[in-house]
Amino acid sequence: MGRRVVSLLIAILAMPMAHAEEPVRVFAAASLTNALGDIAKVRRKAGHPAPVISLGASSALAKQIESGAPADVFASADLKWMDYLAEKGKIVPASRRNLLGNSLVLIAPKGKHFTVEMKPEFDFGAAFKGKLCTGEPGVVPVGIYAKQSLEHLGWWKTLSGRIVGTDDVRTALAFVERSECPVGIVYATDAAISSNVEVIAQFPESSHDPIVYPFALVKGARAEAQALLDDLGTAEATAVFERYGFAVLKAEGR
Repeated sequence: MGRRVVSLLIAILAMPMAHAEEPVRVFAAASLTNALGDIAKVRRKAGHPAPVISLGASSALAKQIESGAPADVFASADLKWMDYLAEKGKIVPASRRNLLGNSLVLIAPKGKHFTVEMKPEFDFGAAFKGKLCTGEPGVVPVGIYAKQSLEHLGWWKTLSGRIVGTDDVRTALAFVERSECPVGIVYATDAAISSNVEVIAQFPESSHDPIVYPFALVKGARAEAQALLDDLGTAEATAVFERYGFAVLKAEGR
């Protein structure tokens, strides 16, 4: 009997160990904070570990991934920083998908609305006093879109010295919420989650590049990451994104 027990133990120890599913590491644009947080709860209820989500400016996250930060999925608020990682060979090209769209809006602290006409002849600089907060122009996606729109409307030259460039869109939103900036440029989805700001106007889509959120697996991502990426295209995830005001893109991206 003793030999049989020993033999059984040896057989059990020799069997491959089943690995528990590990949390997927997601590096995502700050504007996705609430939506991805809700999707994480859905996955946890379904018996999967909630993903570990690192949020920030797409530019900063892309640089971190380039430097070897442990990430499985990258979600950018623009094509530029996904292209950057693609050129560096840091993502899995076949996994890339343009999943979401957004809009760009002008905001003010609650109760401090003023009239703005989205026309080149409107003297926007004279319409308010103080600074304008948005993401760092030329670097952070929301700041890139903001600069494009201000240049398109002919307002950039008169405003460039009054712009406060922040680390990410949520920081710009916070400055306006606290009235530290009387005006801000953020995404429509960020304005929608705040009860302390109001939308003054929406920038014409023709004034900036299309706001597109590409998602992709990072090179060397664990197998669980593909399942998460697939889940982001389900009807349940689509409902979450749409609830926060994102446009869910139906066509596959490049």
